[in-house]
Amino acid sequence: MVEKALGILETSNLFITGGAGSGKTTLTRALIDDAVQKGKSVARLASTGMAATLIGGQTLHSFFDFGIANSQEELERSGKLDPSKKIITLIRSMQLIVIDEISMVGAPLLDMIRLRLLQAEFSGRVIVVGDFLQLPPVTRGNEPIYFAFESPSWEQLGLVTLHLDGSYRTHEAEFLSLLEKVRHARLDEEAYEALETLVKPLSEDMSMMTLLFGKNISAQNHNRSQLEHLNGKTIEVETYVTIHDKKMQNSDVERFMIESRIEPIVVLKVGAPILFTRNAWNYYNGERGEITSIDDDVIWVKKGDGVSVKVERVDTIKTRWVEKGGTAHEEKLITLSQFPLTLAFAITIHKSQGMSLADYVIETNEIFAPSQFYVALSRSVSAHRVTLIKPHRGWEKLCFVHPKAKRFSEGL
Repeated sequence: MVEKALGILETSNLFITGGAGSGKTTLTRALIDDAVQKGKSVARLASTGMAATLIGGQTLHSFFDFGIANSQEELERSGKLDPSKKIITLIRSMQLIVIDEISMVGAPLLDMIRLRLLQAEFSGRVIVVGDFLQLPPVTRGNEPIYFAFESPSWEQLGLVTLHLDGSYRTHEAEFLSLLEKVRHARLDEEAYEALETLVKPLSEDMSMMTLLFGKNISAQNHNRSQLEHLNGKTIEVETYVTIHDKKMQNSDVERFMIESRIEPIVVLKVGAPILFTRNAWNYYNGERGEITSIDDDVIWVKKGDGVSVKVERVDTIKTRWVEKGGTAHEEKLITLSQFPLTLAFAITIHKSQGMSLADYVIETNEIFAPSQFYVALSRSVSAHRVTLIKPHRGWEKLCFVHPKAKRFSEGL
């Protein structure tokens, strides 16, 4: 698939799409690594700080110098319609621009991006990545949603679609069929029956299960109460913060922590169940284990297969591209150093994105956003390893997507 994508990029811009677990992130990272190895400058961008952090990049607004504007009209009113020479030089110096979570980019923002590319006479390639049947663009108040594909700029960018099928997370044919029906909000009698079979009695001891909540406060409260029931001393593990740019304020650090989903203090206990939040050679994102020892810079975790692994701190770095003396380079702003794990009693659906989970329960009555139930259900490595709490308001109320996104995705 990497070779196919590289072949497309020789002549065109690229749109990578597919369902959860289809390999979008893996392919994107491979293409970025290939470009970097060839000495190319790559801008890794996303519409939100959280999404940008996950790919080690920066926001679209920051890179393109949009300020707080969300349309060309607002850009003009703010005096930023014409970019500075530095911004033009910066954009022009890139050989590849990657925009992740394209489903969250609205049509007005895509128009602004294309404007900047034209202003800079950008001659490189653009890769946009995402699934329009997942997170929609964020809007103000009751403003209507206009997806990126509704903008004339979508066609003008000349994007060639690479659709990734299947799932690396699960290979169960019936479960994959159910996931596709939930993803497209096309529930039939078979889907209703399949969902009903996932409603199972909950164990009295919930310490061996992970509860997936829609709301952060629910996950925090469950983690706190379950941790209190464990014997032993609570240990506070501090996040180490390094500020590389003196212009960065405490508020910038706090915002970066929120965007990165990293707490200033992580409260743990020996014996507590955890989920890994990164991929490594000896554990994967979402894999479960139990803490056996805690030190300042090393935590030992015994995984479900009985193997003990040494976990060290991982750096999460906020960077930005800057132009100096006619050339562009990437500079560090803030580094957060923390262990790549979280308590496994409960997490939010938002935090579970990218994870492969087993033995977890979805609190369906906290589902409130389009495609949120699909994101939660598609984390599972098997239909036998996920339990649903039966919703009060019916399955069809859980499985909803924006009709425009549905029409577009089904037409690919």
